Amino acid sequence: MKLSPLQIARYKYQPKLPGMLRNGIAEISVKVGEKTQSVADQEKIAALFPNTYGKEEITFQKGENTSPAKVHKVGVILSGGQAPGGHNVVCGLYDALKATNKDNVLYGFKNGPIGILKDDYLVFDDEYIDQFRNTGGFDIIGSGRTKLETEEQFEVAAETCKKHGITAVVIIGGDDSNTNAAVLAEYFAAHNTGVQVIGCPKTIDGDLKNEDIECSFGFDTATKTYSELIGNIERDSNSAKKYWHFIKVMGRSASHVALECALKTQPNICLVGEEVAAKKMSLAQIAEYIADSVNARADRGMNFGVAIIPEGIVEFVPEFSVLIAEINELLAGSKTEEFNALPTWDAKYAFIEKGLTPESMKVFEILPQGIQQQLFLERDPHGNVQVSLIESEKLFSAMVKDILAKRKKEGKFNGKFATQHHFFGYEGRCAFPSNFDADYCYSLGYNAFMLIQYGYTGYLSKVSNLAKPAEQWVAGGMPITKMMNIERRNGQDKPVIRKALVELDGKPFKYFEANREQWAVETAFTYPGAIQYYGPAEVCDITTMTLALEKE
Repeated sequence: MKLSPLQIARYKYQPKLPGMLRNGIAEISVKVGEKTQSVADQEKIAALFPNTYGKEEITFQKGENTSPAKVHKVGVILSGGQAPGGHNVVCGLYDALKATNKDNVLYGFKNGPIGILKDDYLVFDDEYIDQFRNTGGFDIIGSGRTKLETEEQFEVAAETCKKHGITAVVIIGGDDSNTNAAVLAEYFAAHNTGVQVIGCPKTIDGDLKNEDIECSFGFDTATKTYSELIGNIERDSNSAKKYWHFIKVMGRSASHVALECALKTQPNICLVGEEVAAKKMSLAQIAEYIADSVNARADRGMNFGVAIIPEGIVEFVPEFSVLIAEINELLAGSKTEEFNALPTWDAKYAFIEKGLTPESMKVFEILPQGIQQQLFLERDPHGNVQVSLIESEKLFSAMVKDILAKRKKEGKFNGKFATQHHFFGYEGRCAFPSNFDADYCYSLGYNAFMLIQYGYTGYLSKVSNLAKPAEQWVAGGMPITKMMNIERRNGQDKPVIRKALVELDGKPFKYFEANREQWAVETAFTYPGAIQYYGPAEVCDITTMTLALEKE
């Protein structure tokens, strides 16, 4: 396999660890903190996790390592969507294992949680793992979205661990994956299997965060990758001066990615789903807001601009959520077949008009026909609309076009409005990790072994103080149950990790809010450029603007 010069150079990069983990494993001790409780529904969560709930947060510090000496056999699982830096979590875990005892073994379960159920694995060695240091992707063992949530699955996982003498499993994933890790840890503890479970916080969406987890890994690299592309488009827009670019970015349940990219690139428009929900904005109001910017810039002779739209924006629009619920009900059961059998779109439209309430029909009517049809073409396994497939960037550009056409007839708009559309998603999930993510992920993996060595289970590997240089980072662990609450899922109450949404009173949004009126009218674009790996720390090791603003 031919390697690029950058890949060869990145193999040689030595990730930076937090100061207290640099002393050597023999000189790392534990400082025990306060007992914890879940963020909500404390009694219900405690009842569901009697063996792992309410444990203390812990911090590692310099001191004598008092953990019992033994050979460790550890399994690792990559779960869910890819995020830059995942390979370095595995590398950090491996290096800590081997630094403690060369006889320690790391098993990699292939293709996600299904690997532990099928006993499909590989055993890592130096030659194999060295091919993946500081690289993007999850191809080191593959990933998958199988959920570990049933008694039968837990029994199989326990048997797999018993077969190989595995006494700890590290699950690298997002909020759902770490919820599964907490449930698995509780099962293993309740059945005295002797198997620990440790989680690591991953998601480029940025919604796995709280006062303890300052940032999920991959968010830094993904937003820098998207921001480079957005900056390139801004420069092109400012050069050609003839297109409005509507750019959709990842983030279905929260708008962290969109907000971070806006802070980096200063586009004319950035929608924030959480604000849309708080203000109960309609689709029409959102389109009018964008059209006002287009109009104001056209009045200044600037018929170009950039708008950033989070992937899940329509789910934050109250009227649209009601529409989706009504459509799901309209096509429940055999009605889907009845609808699909209708010969023309006109016949289907009449069926829809008859089945929706007048309020929802008004919302449906303002949608471009392509979006209307899309709502009825794609269904998930439960028969529901797949909202994530809606091309919201095209939806809003079409609505803005209609508004501007009306204004032109009224003599209120004299400019031009031509559009280009983009969706940045997969482009950021497997990028070469930034120095920050390379360091952070390696530290998370190394730290995960320290939690294992000291006998913790149901804990999340935690590295904090991330706005400071790596030397000042603080390593430790927190019980996963601390992040949990009860939510309604598929008709049942389930314990889940609470997703972190953009805080409208937080410093990152407030900074954006204070500047967006100027950005909407002026050409205030900034161009982040490509991720830098070599050079001054203030260029190469910087983290996100979100984190910098939160910690200033």
